[in-house]
Amino acid sequence: MNVRKLLPGDSRYELSEIYEKSWKHAYRGIIPDDFLDSIPHGKWTENADKEGRHNLVLTEGGRLCGTCSYSASRFPEFPDEGEIIAIYLLPEFMGKGYGKMLLREAVKELSGMGFGKIFLWVLEDNHPARRFYERNGFSPTGDFLDDNIGGKALREMRYQLNI
Repeated sequence: MNVRKLLPGDSRYELSEIYEKSWKHAYRGIIPDDFLDSIPHGKWTENADKEGRHNLVLTEGGRLCGTCSYSASRFPEFPDEGEIIAIYLLPEFMGKGYGKMLLREAVKELSGMGFGKIFLWVLEDNHPARRFYERNGFSPTGDFLDDNIGGKALREMRYQLNI
């Protein structure tokens, strides 16, 4: 397994597939099934190249198996913080320590960009992800976002790491 930055020649469809399969696996029972089942192939192809966004990938034998995107905060309320935007793995690579590899590298990169605080948003009902972030030093801040995905009202919690 290798963690590296996303390269211009890496397939954006292969990257999007990580998001798609991860969502369908990790959010089953949280987000409505009909929404998850209707996610189109390639839904996240454009996210990788958004201005200001950085992307890491986990690879095995040239195959993209996981990804983590990060940036300076996209939220004006947190102007001096770095943000972990997303971290996803193909389901068969979950629970093996690879998410921790991606997260550590993203924290290292954000620290190198001068951020002493790093935050992320996680669905309140996604207890496995919350435990993962807590095991890796993140703490809930008490900040929440109301969201609606697939017609279901959801709440996201902000977690923060001080480095």
